[in-house]
Amino acid sequence: MAIVGPIALYSNVPIEPQYFTPWRFVISALSLGLTTTVTMTIPPITDLTYIVGQLVRLIIPPTFGCRQLNGQTAYVIAVNLPNQVILNLNSSQNVDPFIASSATTPAQILAIGDISTGPINNNGRQITSTIVPGSFINISPN
Repeated sequence: MAIVGPIALYSNVPIEPQYFTPWRFVISALSLGLTTTVTMTIPPITDLTYIVGQLVRLIIPPTFGCRQLNGQTAYVIAVNLPNQVILNLNSSQNVDPFIASSATTPAQILAIGDISTGPINNNGRQITSTIVPGSFINISPN
């Protein structure tokens, strides 16, 4: 018996993360305090693409310490180019120090969203672009 029904025009191709910005970056250092400063290793083929208002998640394997911050989400409140962001994440108490490690799975910071806001003027928030600042942008060569 043959299967009868609609046939998709194209297959659901896998997402190629190198074709989207902002990227996920490897964490090389964390400074703990009332805000958390994340220093990242930025590959030579890109720049730091995070912006103020970017929602990020920290992925920190146990070998790197800071286990209390693993899986935490926070907003970027400042960008210190070329390789640092400051998060609104209070890590001043009960957080183990960050330990540099050469583990197979690196500590990572991932962009997971944004606050979708534009500049404020007398008329309220104004979106001035067709792209929400901090949103994922397809930059594939195809």
